[in-house]
Amino acid sequence: MKKVFLTFVLALFGVISFAQTTWRVDPMHSSVNFNIRHMGISFVQGRFDKFDGKVITAANNLDNAELSFFVEVATINTGVEMRDKHLKSADFFDAEKFPRMSFESGSVTKDKNNTYLLKGKLTIKEVTKEITVPVTFGGVTKNQQGKEVMGFQTAFKVNRLDYNIKYDPTGAGVAKDVDVNLYFELVKQ
Repeated sequence: MKKVFLTFVLALFGVISFAQTTWRVDPMHSSVNFNIRHMGISFVQGRFDKFDGKVITAANNLDNAELSFFVEVATINTGVEMRDKHLKSADFFDAEKFPRMSFESGSVTKDKNNTYLLKGKLTIKEVTKEITVPVTFGGVTKNQQGKEVMGFQTAFKVNRLDYNIKYDPTGAGVAKDVDVNLYFELVKQ
């Protein structure tokens, strides 16, 4: 009886493992953007030009998915070279010492319609904090090459001071809160 049960458990595990699908970020159709208030009267927009990530799903949606992403900090781009150099310095991201920001999901729960709540750990400058963000699931379709692709986006705020980005701690010149907008298209592997 033990052998029959063990065989059943191993077969079930094999089916469950086989049923999982990995999706990788398509950098040509994805973007990692931010927006921060400057001097209380205007905004500075920027992006990170190099990032990667994957989603592991059991179906063609985000139900119970596992997500992991990272951003190469040195690829920050605001369109102003002098500002970008300052943002890479120890005053802000200290890109040489902390080359990556990352996110690892903990749970994904369906909210309503095509919206999910994604809970996970965001790490910036070796500070890890749990965050919850809303995710709008765009769906799954086939691209021009006939490959299945999945799309989703999210928008949320991060208090930079929570992650040891302490330049101008009053927030008078550079606001404390950063608006983050992520748009991802992923290709089924």
